[in-house]
Amino acid sequence: MTTENVDTPAGGARVTWHTAPAAKLVLALGHGAGGGIGARDLVALAAALPAHGVTVALVEQPWRVAGKKVAAAPKVLDEGWRGLWPALRRPGLPVVAGGRSAGARVACRTAVELDAAGVLALAFPLHPPGRPEKSRAGELLGAGRPTLVVQGGRDPFGGPAEFPPPAAGNPYELVEVPHGDHGFAVPKKAGPTQDEALAVITRAAAEWLGRLIG
Repeated sequence: MTTENVDTPAGGARVTWHTAPAAKLVLALGHGAGGGIGARDLVALAAALPAHGVTVALVEQPWRVAGKKVAAAPKVLDEGWRGLWPALRRPGLPVVAGGRSAGARVACRTAVELDAAGVLALAFPLHPPGRPEKSRAGELLGAGRPTLVVQGGRDPFGGPAEFPPPAAGNPYELVEVPHGDHGFAVPKKAGPTQDEALAVITRAAAEWLGRLIG
C-alpha cells in the first residue's frame, strides 16, 4: 500500500494504492459525502481485488483531505475527480471509475468525458431518504459506460426494486446485498453475517471486472 498526493483545481487530493502483482486494470474508488476511504465496502474491495489482477486506488477528495466535515458541491467534486484522473492512469491499463454514494454519482457523471472503461456504483443514492420524487436516475442511466450497481436491500436512498430498467445506452447490472443498509451494514439477526454481506460485494465486483477485461 502506497499513498500519493495529487494537486487538482479543487485542492489537494490523496490516492491510496493497493497494487495488484500482475494488474490488468485500475479501479478508482471515491468515498461518500459522510465518510472517507475507511468505509467497509471500500476496504473490503481494496483487500480482495488485487488477487484478481485489479489495482485499487482509493481516492480522497480535496474537501476530505483538507479536514472539512461537509462535502463540496457536486460540481466541485467533479472538478477534483477530473483533476486527479491523469494520476490514476498506468501504462496499458484501462481505468474503471467507481465509488460509494456521492462518489458513485461523480463516477457516473464523468465516465464518458474521462473515457472510463466502466463504472462501479456502490450504494448509489437514487434519491434522498423519503423523497423518491427527487430521483437521480438520470445520472446513472447517463453514465454511458458498462456499469455495475451494488445496492443494499434496505438502503433508504433507494432499494433495488426502485431502480429504473436499464437504458438502451447503458444496460447496467444490479446486484443486491440482502438486508444491507446504505453502508452495507446488516442487522445481527438478519441471517447473513457482515462478512458474508461484504463477500457479496467483492465477489460481484471481481466477476464483473473479470468480464469487463475479458
